[in-house]
Amino acid sequence: MPQRQQHRGPHPDDRRLFTPEEVGKLAQALEEAAYLLGRGYAKPSVLDVVGRRHELEARQRLALQRTMCGEAERRARLARCLPLEAARGGVLEIDGFNLIIGLEVAISGGLLLRAPDGALRDLAGLRGSYHTVQETELALELLGEVLSTTPPLRVRVLLDRPVSNSGRLREKILARAEAWPFDVDVELVADPDRELAGKELVVSGDSLVLDTAASWVNLLDHAVRTRLPEAWVADLTRA
Repeated sequence: MPQRQQHRGPHPDDRRLFTPEEVGKLAQALEEAAYLLGRGYAKPSVLDVVGRRHELEARQRLALQRTMCGEAERRARLARCLPLEAARGGVLEIDGFNLIIGLEVAISGGLLLRAPDGALRDLAGLRGSYHTVQETELALELLGEVLSTTPPLRVRVLLDRPVSNSGRLREKILARAEAWPFDVDVELVADPDRELAGKELVVSGDSLVLDTAASWVNLLDHAVRTRLPEAWVADLTRA
């Protein structure tokens, strides 16, 4: 039986694939991808052409895929991004797995990518299965601390019902939330992306969610900047 993952730390190849020089190359690749996307080229074609041009390895291509967007998309996402203070007294809608896995990665020294739209994205992925790691409790503790600085009226956390162990994570969040100075609902839903479409004060780094949200809060980036300055962030917002 394969050993269950205990951490969400860096991939063995990440130190080689995401050196400052390689990050600069990826930032340049993102500029070229944005140019092509803005002229109507399909994302798979752009990924293939730009990836081959810069001789990107598979994990670098995944980073490009996770972070690339057209200039119009980038501007629209940034225009709808609100500071955490905007959530004070409101209802914060959280894409649960997206945020919690990002926090786990940051705490464990794994790689985060700062995309041109400002969102932080990881390369951990969620493939129908989720297991808590040693950083899960720390991630939830950090979440509560950050939100308590500008407490919302209520936090609604959405977890993908089809993902294994989503129910267990729900119970962990609710147990932690008993000490938080705001109400917390944790819902298991079939499709969080659909549930979050059109909502205000959405917390997610998923590009599809950001494109349909009425407004969003870049909570992962805020948490990393204010509480985890030592986290490994590859900044792709500058060439």
